[in-house]
Order: sequence, then structure tokens, then C-alpha cells
Amino acid sequence: MTHPWHDVTPGESLPREFTAVIEIPMGSSVKYELDKKTGLLKLDRVLYSAVYYPANYGFIPQTLAEDDDPLDVLVLCQEPVAPLTLVHARAIGLMTMIDTGRRDHKILAVATNDPEYHGFYDCRELPPHRLMMLRRFFQDYKTLEQKAVEVDEFQEASTTLPIIESALQAYSTERRRGFLNPR
Repeated sequence: MTHPWHDVTPGESLPREFTAVIEIPMGSSVKYELDKKTGLLKLDRVLYSAVYYPANYGFIPQTLAEDDDPLDVLVLCQEPVAPLTLVHARAIGLMTMIDTGRRDHKILAVATNDPEYHGFYDCRELPPHRLMMLRRFFQDYKTLEQKAVEVDEFQEASTTLPIIESALQAYSTERRRGFLNPR
């Protein structure tokens, strides 16, 4: 069986463009999460608040973020994308949040095969309300769990490049050292 974190190639046009693995479709109130050991999706929880994911949510394979998970990505697309679908995406911005005391970067990207979003190269090109909705979701989605998060404003596309490169390097280093055991 192919493991979506370890066996899927992150792409050939890194770090600006990459393959994203979708875990949660846009419009869902169910938080699915990659089970690191098996590569299957597991139900983490149904969201406590009356909110839904405002974009397709997933990760960039073969990355390791500061929170010890694959690097998170929000992929804008006209349609909800089924879990475990591979999507060619382009980074257009970065949102950083503090969740349980740790930095948790979210790469904002567009599905390059979606004609409505294909032409966007920076988050500042999006309608301001779209960015406010995305940010507000992360400010609110854990409120009824009695968990507080801090969410920064979106930053331009160029800020994503060192974050993605660092996550790719951290994954490579940890895998070489044997700390990431795919099986």
C-alpha cells in the first residue's frame, strides 16, 4: 500500500508548486487526520462549533512541520475534493497560528487545474472577504472545545517558500536519521 505522507512525491516545481494530499473536503465539519503509522485517514473529531472547512485541507507529502506533522495546506478550489485525492497546487500565501503553544503554519494554495483559481499567484489578489473567512474559521473552530488559538494575518506568497523548503529539509533529515519510519 502507498503511504500518502512517505511515498507520494511532493512535486517537481518545488517550493512554489507541489502535490497536495487532501484530508478534509471543503464544506466538511468532520476533521479527518492522517494516521501516521498506517497512512489511512482517521476520524479525529466532528467539529464542536457550527462551522465548516472553508477550503480543501490537507498536507504536502514528504514534509515535516514545526508541529511534527506534515506541512498543512489549504487548497482553494471551486469544488470539495475527496479525501486522499492528489491535487497539483500553487502556494499563494501563508497563515501562521499558535495552537497549544506551538507554531502551526498553513500554506494557502490554489488548485492549478481549476480554471477559477488557476490565475491567482498571491493571496493579495483574492477578495479580502475570502481571506477574512479563512482566518475567522481558524479563530473560531476550537472555541467550543475551550481551546484558544492565535491566528496571524495572511502573508504574501514569497513567505511560503522558506517554510516549504524548511519542511522538506526537516523531513529528509529525520527520514535519513530513521526517526520517520514509514512502515
